[in-house]
Amino acid sequence: MDKNLQSTPIFDFDSEIIEKKALSLTRGLDEPIAQAKALFYFVRDEIPYNLYVKKHMPEHFRASNTLVRGKGYCVQKAVLLITMARAVGIPARLGLAKIRNHLLPQNVLDILKTDIFPWHGYADLYLDSKWVKATPAFDLRMCEDNGFLSVEFDGFNNALLPEHDKKGRLHIEYLLDRGPFDDVPLADIRKALIERNLLDPGEIAEELEAN
Repeated sequence: MDKNLQSTPIFDFDSEIIEKKALSLTRGLDEPIAQAKALFYFVRDEIPYNLYVKKHMPEHFRASNTLVRGKGYCVQKAVLLITMARAVGIPARLGLAKIRNHLLPQNVLDILKTDIFPWHGYADLYLDSKWVKATPAFDLRMCEDNGFLSVEFDGFNNALLPEHDKKGRLHIEYLLDRGPFDDVPLADIRKALIERNLLDPGEIAEELEAN
């Protein structure tokens, strides 16, 4: 369990901004479940979902950077929730899954050429002596604007993306749960981006050389 409470270069809860925000959000809350709920709803709604943020270098996933940036996609938002949970003493780890989004907008589908997301991220929090999945990806405003059902988190039950939208249309289909990861599988995410023509391999080489 110790590794799920550690600060790392990506899960950097030892950064002042993460520690300060996590403690502020949980002030006056003594129970871990109450703390986890406060952190979840902050990440879900105050860090809007954005598919187009950069996501091919370690710093793109660093929790403190996501907090400062104020937006992120599923993996980045999951990392932020995990990191703030660790900051208040809740063991947390990254979970990844392969999903299909049946309601992907046509303009996005035209770019991706697929409705499958092979590396969807969620948070896995250890609460009340068990692991509970929490998916803070889609913010409430996005859900309301698109007629999606929002993910609600009670701290006891898994909170995954809903299978249907408000009209009963098929929305999110979980194809494969890849389980917990100790770190962001950056090589796999990069590969998926390249396969979808969303990332130029030359750009990665240049940035790696610069770093």
